[in-house]
Amino acid sequence: MHYQESRATFTRQMHETAGMANSRRTFSDVRNKILSAHKNTGAQDKVGFYDIWAENYEQDVALLDYRAPLLAAECVSSFFTGDREKATVLDVACGTGLVSAHLKKMGFHHFVGVDGSMTMLELAKKTGLYQELKQCLLGHDEISVEAEIYDIVIIVGALSVGHVPFTVIRELCDVTKPGGYVCMTTRGNADNWQYKAELEKMIRALEEEQKWSRVTVVQVEEWERAVSEEGSGYIPGVIYLYQKSL
Repeated sequence: MHYQESRATFTRQMHETAGMANSRRTFSDVRNKILSAHKNTGAQDKVGFYDIWAENYEQDVALLDYRAPLLAAECVSSFFTGDREKATVLDVACGTGLVSAHLKKMGFHHFVGVDGSMTMLELAKKTGLYQELKQCLLGHDEISVEAEIYDIVIIVGALSVGHVPFTVIRELCDVTKPGGYVCMTTRGNADNWQYKAELEKMIRALEEEQKWSRVTVVQVEEWERAVSEEGSGYIPGVIYLYQKSL
């Protein structure tokens, strides 16, 4: 995958969107917004945070140079060999629809979105990408979809400390059809290190149970701009792609 080329294209497109949406917002605004979320770790607090953030979300992640939606979509696209026009995609923690928008450009057409924020879901609905959208507080509510019907299940950005518990990946595996793909991402910075270790432990456990097998794990050095008060430059991230056992 041509990650450098993808980064340049993605950054240009997202900054154009940001300029149209609110040219006065700065990286400092985004940093302060995200740091404020770290102070409230309750599930309802997080939903409230995303409800408020929804209006500026896309232009803010552009300023953050957040490439995970594009890179995860490219990872799935590189390995998927089925009929893209018929493939069903479950976009978990879909937000405003950034991941599905990239997958749409890559030939996929059928999307179901799940998110805890109703405001985010309302914005996702306006994209026209999704055949169905469901509100679900991951880790607290069961994902209310049928088992084993999705060709692709993808969760980008939500698997990190203070957000969605890593235990939800078992549910993601359950709703994937045999032979289908599960794509997951997480951050690789120091603040998320323990969560990442526990996530990978559960991924391996499901592999040992022969629930799925590893397709690829992609380490990305420049995942997004660092927002911690001590940090500078970029933080790393990881994409995990697994195939459910037949």
